[in-house]
Amino acid sequence: MILGLRTFIAHVRPEQLDAAKAWYAQFDGVVPYFDQSFYVGFNVGGFELGLHPEGEPGPGGTVAYWGTPDIVSEVARVVALGATVVAPVQDVGGDIKVATITDPFGNSIGLIQNPHFDVNAVR
Repeated sequence: MILGLRTFIAHVRPEQLDAAKAWYAQFDGVVPYFDQSFYVGFNVGGFELGLHPEGEPGPGGTVAYWGTPDIVSEVARVVALGATVVAPVQDVGGDIKVATITDPFGNSIGLIQNPHFDVNAVR
């Protein structure tokens, strides 16, 4: 049984960990609750965003989508932080809008504005 998104892991090179930690603190608006040289974890609205300094960053065939109440503003905000738009905002039906960006380290991140979910329920 799938219970919903719980964890998003972004792989970064070990020498990028401090820069990634600073970038993701701006991206998600919280400081890490777990901060070690082998893993950095953020609690974002009850979900885990982890930075793992092993493996290779970059697109891996899957994209985790993070909810936002205003996708156009959010895409602009994260682009100003150094993200790159891979797929611009598009309406995929039912007033649901999605976009895909990459972080400065090459990892794909999806953003979704879904009016069918109560955005206040997770904050």
